[in-house]
Amino acid sequence: MDFSSGEDSDISESEMDEYEDKTYEKLKNGNHNVKNSNETFTCPYCPKKKKRDYLYKELLQHASGVGNSSSDKRSAKEKANHLALVKYLEKDLASPSKPVNENDPPVGCDHDEKLVWPWTGIVVNIPTKRTEEGRYVGESGSKLRDELKSRGFNPTRVHPLWNFRGHSGSAVVEFFKDWPGLHNAMSFERAYEADHHGKKDWLANNDQKSGLYAWVARADDYNSTGIIGDHLQKIGDVRTISDIMEEEARKQGKLVSNLKNLIEVKNKCLKEMEERCTQTTVSLSNIIEEKDKLLQAYNEEIKKIQLSARDHFQRIFKDHEKLKLLVESQKTELEHRGVELEKREARNESESKKLAEEIEKEVVSRVMMAYNTPGHKGQGWFPCLWGPCPCERGINAIRNSSLQLASLEQEKADVNVLKLAEDQKRQKEELHKRIIQLEKQLDAKQALELEIERLRGSLNVMKHMGDDGDVEILEKVDTILKQLREKEGELEDLEALNQTLIVKERKSNDELQEARKELVNQVIDEEDEKLNDLRKELGDEVYKAVTAALMEINEYNPSGRYIISELWNYPEGRRATLEEGVMFILKQWKVAKRKRGMS
Repeated sequence: MDFSSGEDSDISESEMDEYEDKTYEKLKNGNHNVKNSNETFTCPYCPKKKKRDYLYKELLQHASGVGNSSSDKRSAKEKANHLALVKYLEKDLASPSKPVNENDPPVGCDHDEKLVWPWTGIVVNIPTKRTEEGRYVGESGSKLRDELKSRGFNPTRVHPLWNFRGHSGSAVVEFFKDWPGLHNAMSFERAYEADHHGKKDWLANNDQKSGLYAWVARADDYNSTGIIGDHLQKIGDVRTISDIMEEEARKQGKLVSNLKNLIEVKNKCLKEMEERCTQTTVSLSNIIEEKDKLLQAYNEEIKKIQLSARDHFQRIFKDHEKLKLLVESQKTELEHRGVELEKREARNESESKKLAEEIEKEVVSRVMMAYNTPGHKGQGWFPCLWGPCPCERGINAIRNSSLQLASLEQEKADVNVLKLAEDQKRQKEELHKRIIQLEKQLDAKQALELEIERLRGSLNVMKHMGDDGDVEILEKVDTILKQLREKEGELEDLEALNQTLIVKERKSNDELQEARKELVNQVIDEEDEKLNDLRKELGDEVYKAVTAALMEINEYNPSGRYIISELWNYPEGRRATLEEGVMFILKQWKVAKRKRGMS
């Protein structure tokens, strides 16, 4: 239902609100047709206006401009109708499908028409006042900008134009350079055209002008003479919408091409990164798997080494325990033998005295036999009444001669015997020290062998793990190899030292035996005249008994001449060596052990 001419009677300013509400109710009830289609709208209160089709935003700007107009040409009823239309558009038609995208060029204007770019509007007939100095002043640009913003035109700046007289009553309105800025500029122009304050209305000479007149600057404004044309030429250029669209299309195409190339490069890089990531993932999985295997092998090898070391230490401990028990048993047996030897020493001392008496008797007997033989001066063995008989004198002479011979030989051998005793003592001490040193070397050798086995085990573990370019593992392997070579060198040096000591010990033993033989030859001179006479007179048996007794006395006890015990090898008729004594003790211990096991 269109606007009726029967409602031309005006209303007062106080009745505007009531009339606005009534009109709004009529619009809601459908008394007036506002919507032509899904894209275009119409103003039911401007039937005589040439422009009948509006976009939603354009109609909203038109209704808001008329309803808020301060022009005297607008009646209160017309303003109330347009304010009611604004209310209806915002509340009841606020969510229509948006007909036009503001980011696109406008479709309701000539694209080949030359406009001033950046988009610029012109405002004229701005009220001014003359000052006492004769200059004209007017409203500031910020105030006019705020007023235009309130009407939805969204200007960026309003620049009043001044000349030598002051405010010229004109101003230019600057909008954004993009398509939304052009939409705002065209809405700005349509709003003033709808209010009959457009460019055509300003240029018409039919009546007196009142209020503001505004429009969008075009080529004729740009090329005009005067303050407006000069300012437009300073701030902008003349361009068509088609030129700008083509330029934007070129820029858009170039941008799209650049973006496409960039996307292709990014996709290529992304593909390469995905391939690298896949390769890295596979490699990492293989490394982790290999690491797990190496770790498992390492743990197993370490476990084997630990078990081997534990078994070895257990064996060593058991051997030490066995040796400890053996030494204790040998110690007990030696103590027992010591007691027996002391008892035997006491018996031997008494037996030695008896043997000496028997030897003396045997010597006397043989002397008497020699004395009673034919040709002897004596006439037999009879007691003499006038002193010692020749037989007794002969026995005494032989006895004294033997004792003098033994004393002389003893004096000769005392020095050598003492020296030999000192040498024997020193040799025994050195032998004891060497035994202790050999035991220490044996322990050090066993410890060194254990260390070499541990290093070899660590080296095998490192070989199983592999290097894979790991500097730390390579350094560890080099360190272990170096330590292994050092330990093997120490073991070789220890073996060589051991062999050297063994050779030296054998040499010392040989020298000691030679010294013993030589000492026997200082002690007993086989060319001695008295010993030879004794052999001739009494025979080899007596000679051997006397020489053996002298050798034993000088060897074992040259000073005190009392009997001592000696470890003796009876089958071979010589003094037993230390090794033979130890072997005899071990043999006895094994026999005792078998007897205990059988029992």
